[in-house]
Amino acid sequence: MALGRDGHRHEWVNGKLIDMGNSGAKHGYLAIILSAALFTVVAAQKLGALFDSSTAFKMKNGNKRSPDISFFAKERLQGLDDLPIGFLEGAPDLVVEILSPTNTIEEIDEKLIEYFENGARLIWVINPRQNHVLVYRSATEPDRLLKLTDRLDGEEIIPGFSLSVSQLFQSRSF
Repeated sequence: MALGRDGHRHEWVNGKLIDMGNSGAKHGYLAIILSAALFTVVAAQKLGALFDSSTAFKMKNGNKRSPDISFFAKERLQGLDDLPIGFLEGAPDLVVEILSPTNTIEEIDEKLIEYFENGARLIWVINPRQNHVLVYRSATEPDRLLKLTDRLDGEEIIPGFSLSVSQLFQSRSF
């Protein structure tokens, strides 16, 4: 209740409430395009659960992180009758971070380390300004840089998922 009424998202990091601000139109649009494409595959194969940026996950150190898009494999949800009202423990299997103009390299590096220390298996960092995606399988360095001619692949985390990077960043005429 002490939060401002500015509509900003927040994360609990190292004992402090961090204002994540709001994202712009392109950020939100990319999140919807990718979420819709992921949902089609995840739901059809009953692979697990997808979450949006309003969902926080509790890390081992007590931090609560909210990726832009996230996926928990059904194996990690076994034994639950339903999703909890509260937080799921640990990082999602797939984490998607869409860079905002206010993101710093240090902030993204800290998130990558924390996500992998808490069970993440695959992270996609999407750069809307440069129209590319960095694919991480560990926090040390990206495995791949995907450009417009490449495809984003769900690998063994979301089998059967594939999306052209050019489709993600496709120019829109309204």
